Amino acid sequence: MPQSAEKVLDHKDLFKEPEYQAMLEKKRATYENATPAETVAETADWTKSWDYREKNLARSCVTINPAKACQPLGAVFAAAGYDSTMSFVHGSQGCVAYYRSHLARHFKEPSSAVSSSMTEDAAVFGGLNNMVEGLANTYALYSPKMIAVSTTCMAEVIGDDLNSFIIKSKEKESVPADFPVPFAHTPAFVGSHVDGYDNMQKGILSNFWKDAPRTAGEGLNIVPGFDGYCVGNVREMRRMLGLMGVEATVLGDASDVYDTPSDGEYRMYAGGTTQEEIKEALNAKATLSLQEYCTRRTLAFCEEVGQETASFHYPMGVKATDEFLMKVSDLTGKEIPEALRLERGRLIDAMADSQAYLHGKTYAIFGDPDFVYAMARFVMEMGGEPKHCLATNGGKDWEVQMKELLASSPFGEGCQVWAGKDLWHLRSILATEPADLLIGSSYGKYLERDCNVPLIRLTFPIFDRHHHHRFPTFGYQGAIQVLVKILDKIFDKLDDESDISFDLTR
Repeated sequence: MPQSAEKVLDHKDLFKEPEYQAMLEKKRATYENATPAETVAETADWTKSWDYREKNLARSCVTINPAKACQPLGAVFAAAGYDSTMSFVHGSQGCVAYYRSHLARHFKEPSSAVSSSMTEDAAVFGGLNNMVEGLANTYALYSPKMIAVSTTCMAEVIGDDLNSFIIKSKEKESVPADFPVPFAHTPAFVGSHVDGYDNMQKGILSNFWKDAPRTAGEGLNIVPGFDGYCVGNVREMRRMLGLMGVEATVLGDASDVYDTPSDGEYRMYAGGTTQEEIKEALNAKATLSLQEYCTRRTLAFCEEVGQETASFHYPMGVKATDEFLMKVSDLTGKEIPEALRLERGRLIDAMADSQAYLHGKTYAIFGDPDFVYAMARFVMEMGGEPKHCLATNGGKDWEVQMKELLASSPFGEGCQVWAGKDLWHLRSILATEPADLLIGSSYGKYLERDCNVPLIRLTFPIFDRHHHHRFPTFGYQGAIQVLVKILDKIFDKLDDESDISFDLTR
C-alpha cells in the first residue's frame, strides 16, 4: 500500500492507487453480484425519464432524502440561543449525537447537548428514573443556568409526561426547586425542525411569562427563527436596528454560541439571551418573527399575553427588507436613517450592474418554507425566474402563499410549487424540466451531479463548504452577499462551458 507516515495521501488520491482499485473491483465481483455496466446505465437513464417521474411523483408511502430534519434538532438549536442553557433531550444517546453532529458540521463549532440515555428498560417501564438522574448529572457536571428539555421518538411513543417528570425530579432534588427547566414535546415522527424550534421557543417563554404580571411598555422583541446563517444575520439585524436607534431583545440569539474564538479557552456557553432579558421581554409592546413558519405557536402565545405580533418570511432582498424596517419604524416611531436608504440604493445599483447576466435565469429552490419564499421573491426582484420551489415541510397554506407571490410578478409565471415533496422527487423534476441554477443546502450536490444543474448553497445545512454562516443574507447588505454568490456561479458556469466567450472582463 502507498500510504505511510512519511507520505500521507488524502483519500481522494489514496483510493485511486492500483492496490485499492484492484481490491474494490474484487469486492464488487465477489460480494455485490455486480450488475453489468450497460444495465446500470440503462436504468440510470430511465430514472431521468418522464415515465419514471410519473411513478416517482405518485409515491406516497415512503420519503427519500427529505429537505428537512426532525423536531428535536430545532429544539436544541432554539435552546442554544439562551445564556448558559444546556439542552437535555429525553431519549437515546444516538439521537442526541445526530443533533450535535448536524449543528457542529454546519457551524464548525461544538454543539453541547445531553441525553437521558433511554434504553430498552426505559422503553418498557418509562423514563422517569433516567430524567431524575440525568437532570442531576447535568446540573452538577455542566453548571448551566437553565436546562431546556425536549423529547425524541422513544419518549413520545411511550407517552412520557415531561411536566410531571420535571416536577418529580425537583422533588427528588435533582435540581433546585426554583431552577428553570422549560420543556417542549418534540416528537420526531411528525413535523420538522421548524416545529421543534417553535415548540421550544414557546416552552422557554412560557416558563418565564406564564402567570407573571405584565406592565405594557414600548420594547420590541425579535425571534430570528431556525437560521443556519444566524451568526451573520443576527449581527446584521442588530446593526440595522442600531442605525435606527432601536434596541430590541432577540429571543434566542445564537450568534455568539456558534462563533466562539480560538484563544485557548473553551466556552461551553457563549452569549445568548439572558434570563433577565427574557423576563423583561414580557413587557414589550410587540414581538416580531423573522420566519413565520418557525414561530406560529410562539407568536400565538405572545398575543395571549397582550403583545402585538407580526411575522415575515426571512427578510432578504429589497422589498422584504423594506417591509421589516418599515414595521420596526411603525412600532417604535423611529425614522429609517439615510445610511440604510443608501444601502438600499447600493443593492439596487448592484442588481442593475449585473442585470445582463441575471435576467431570465431559471432557478430551482428548495429548503424551509420561509427561505424558499424569500429566495423566490429575491430571484424575481433580480429578473430571474423561479421554475421549481420545493419545501418538504411546506403545507397547503405555504403552497397558497407561494402561488400568490409568484402571481404578483411576470417572472413567477409558470413556476411549479412542490409542497411536501422530497429531493428524490426534485431529481425527477430537474431531469425532465431542467433549471439553470439550483439553490438550497449541501444535499443539493447530488442533484448537481446527477442533473448537471449548478448548486448555490444558501441555507442550512452546509456541510461541504466552510464559514458561509459568518456572513449575512438578511437585509440589503446580506442581499448583496447572496447576489455575489449567484453571480459567481453564473460566471463559473459560463467559463466552464464556453471556448468562445472566455472573457477576462464581464
